[in-house]
Formats: sequence, C-alpha cells, structure tokens
Amino acid sequence: HVQLVESGGGSVQAGGSLRLTCEPSEYVSDCMGWFRQAHGKEREGVASIDSIGITNYADSVRGRFTISRDSAKTVYLQMNDPKVEDTAMYYCAIDTLNRAYTGWSQARLYNIWGQGTQVTVS
Repeated sequence: HVQLVESGGGSVQAGGSLRLTCEPSEYVSDCMGWFRQAHGKEREGVASIDSIGITNYADSVRGRFTISRDSAKTVYLQMNDPKVEDTAMYYCAIDTLNRAYTGWSQARLYNIWGQGTQVTVS
C-alpha cells in the first residue's frame, strides 16, 4: 500500500520559515493532512487538502501556514512566521477510505501515516 515519507523538519527561529514535504510512494489524489503532536499533548490537525484542492486549516496556523500539492503527488506545508508553540513532531497522513470529509482534523479518519519530522522553533 501507499507509504508516506516526510522531510524538511529541523530547527528554525521564530518568525522564520520552513517547508515540510510529504512524498507518497505512488500517485494519490485522496485527501491528505498534516498533523502535529507536541510533547505531552494529543495529536492535532494542522491542515488538509482534498482531491480538488480544497484546503482546511487549524485556527492556530491560518494565515501563517499553507498546504499545497503538486501534480505529481507531493504535499507541502509551508510554515511562515512559526512560533515557539508550533514546536512538535509533524506527521503527514492520507485518507484512502474517503472518511476525512466528515472531519478533516480528526486523526482517526486517516488510515496511512508517515513516520513524522520534528520541527523545533526557538
């Protein structure tokens, strides 16, 4: 089945920028999302993009982060003006069962996950 590989994480200063990349092992057009999990906290939805390019964002990142996907399949999360509170492990996920339309930010609706990439903002 499809595998997801995230990259682009690292350390960044507050107010800087960082771009995360999620590359599926094969072409997919399903809804894909970025989630994050900070130490000691629950995993939360950051952004999603569906098969026709409709996007959703958490209130905490709207206006600063942008999710996009290219024609090949790769999904990106452009993080502008990151804040210390954005520090977390970021995960890419895909919904191949067409369930995420009922609640894009619910992690349980996504069935394939990447290994995650750490983002540290200082």
